[in-house]
Order: sequence, then C-alpha cells, then structure tokens
Amino acid sequence: MQALLDAIAKRSFVVFGRAGMDLFAATPGVKSEDAGMFQADLGGSSANICAGLVKLGCRAALVTSVSDDAVGRFAVNRLRHYGVDTTHLQVVGGEYRLSLAVYESRIEDFQNVIYRNGAVDFQVTPQDVERVDYAAFGALITAGTVLAADPAREATFHAFDLARRAGLPIIFDIDYRPYSWPSPEVAAQVLSRAGAESDMIVGNDEEFGFMAGGIDKGLAKARELAAQGKLVVYKMGHQGAITFADGQEIRTGIFPVTAIKPNGAGDSFMAGLLAGIADGRPLREAVLRGSACASIVVSRPGCAPAMPDTQGLNEFLAAHPGATDC
Repeated sequence: MQALLDAIAKRSFVVFGRAGMDLFAATPGVKSEDAGMFQADLGGSSANICAGLVKLGCRAALVTSVSDDAVGRFAVNRLRHYGVDTTHLQVVGGEYRLSLAVYESRIEDFQNVIYRNGAVDFQVTPQDVERVDYAAFGALITAGTVLAADPAREATFHAFDLARRAGLPIIFDIDYRPYSWPSPEVAAQVLSRAGAESDMIVGNDEEFGFMAGGIDKGLAKARELAAQGKLVVYKMGHQGAITFADGQEIRTGIFPVTAIKPNGAGDSFMAGLLAGIADGRPLREAVLRGSACASIVVSRPGCAPAMPDTQGLNEFLAAHPGATDC
C-alpha cells in the first residue's frame, strides 16, 4: 500500500481512455430538444480525469486516439487548453469518430445522448502504447470503457504489463458503460480481469455489483479485492463512500449542494482523490476532497470546465466544513 501512495505522490500520471466532445444546453434547466444554443467543451471520462488532475496541480498525459477531423482537433485543442500532455495522442483517419455526448444542466428527466458509432478511442494499438516512456510517470490510470473492444483492450492490458515492468502501479476506474460492450458477460469478465491486475480500484456500488454478478454482492466484491492488498473505494452516491485500505474500512459522506446535473461527478472524484493523496493528506481527507470535487462539478454546467482548481476546492471546503455522515 505504501508503494502505491508513494507512486501517487509523484503527481505524474499516464492515463488511458477516451476523449470526447460534450455539447450541453447553454441555459441551465433547458431540455436539449428545447435549447436554442449549446456550449461545447472537452468530454470523455479519461480526458475529464486528466483535466481535473492538472487543475489540481498534477501532470497528466492522455494515451488515446482521436479522429482526423474538426471534432478530433477540437478535443485536442481543449486538452491543451487545460494543460493535458497530448504527446501520446494518435490521429486516426477514415470513418472513425470521436465520442459525442449531448446533455442538459438539469436533474429532472435528465438526458445524456451518447454517440459512439465507430468510436476512434478503440483504435489504440499495442504499438501505440509501446511508445510511452512509463518510467517518466508515477502511476497508470485507466477507465474501464477503453477495455470494451479491441484493439484498445489488448493495447491497454499490454500497457499494464509495460507499466509493471517500469514499477508503476495500476489505478482502475471501473467506469462501466453498457452501450460500449458487446455483452454484459464479456464486460464482467474483462472488468474483473482489470480489477485483478490493478493496485487501486474506484467504482460505485452498481459497478462492483455488476462485476460480482449482482448489486447485492458488490460490497462483498469490494472487500474481496481489498483483502488482496488493493486500495478500494466503493462509492454509494448520496450515501457517501467506503474506502478499504490495509484492513481498515473508512466511511465518508458527501457535501450536499444544489445539483444541476448528475454527470461528471465520478471523474472529478478520481482527480480530487488522487491529488489529495499526492498532497500527502491522510486517506480519509483525500477521499473527502474527492467528494467535494464531485459536489462542485454537479453544481455547475459541463464536466471539464466545472472541475475546480486547488484554490476553488479549498474555498469550497472552507464554506462547507462538514460532510454528511455515511
């Protein structure tokens, strides 16, 4: 466990997964079909995690493929805007396309329409990941969606091996999105393999339950993985989280806010958690900083643009001194 914490303390992460474009109704509360104008920004879980980490003072390099078109170039420009290292992006031509999410800043009847036909992020190859200098980073982060199809699945597991040889721990955000997978059975098998090969696993109760074969078995699955020496964070939405580390179960709550949308919270939580650990904060405090980041993001439009920097996070915590009980 200490080796994992020491690696995170290097504040330098190589991140696998997708970048995308988000389009969200410019006026909070307005449904997509009624919107007169939309705002565009960076999207995709791994890209969002990168943006959140950089805003909190860490280095993040994204390993993915983007489409050779205006939308792909938009995502690259926004990654650079947020300070994400784009050295390892591959541009892929043809009919492959960057993911697009169209959603709203509203809670009631929230819609998030995802376009992932011919998703370009699945075109990362083993040769692409071999170009990465893993020794230049402290840890590898991956989101589970990148494992949904080959060649990206094969490439990401190959990257696990390369990272291990370089002494890097693997941080796994389960990030289960059913629409990306050929079947639930394949998803459960592959995500379970990724969990077994990881040092740190973050997911919600439904995701752990899915891996275990039933939501009622999710908590037991988290405990089982933690018993193998892994750091496991089991998120339960408004009920907070349970963090399993070195035989301890650390229960933490959330910071209540007026939410205007449900998405982006998990990506921001991961960024805040890792940045908190990198700062040398006790694990409980680091988890709470992740929870604060999640609360901030759901109270603002967009995902990447809604993520706080260190000053914004500290100001939020000063104004919200206590989380709810778990």
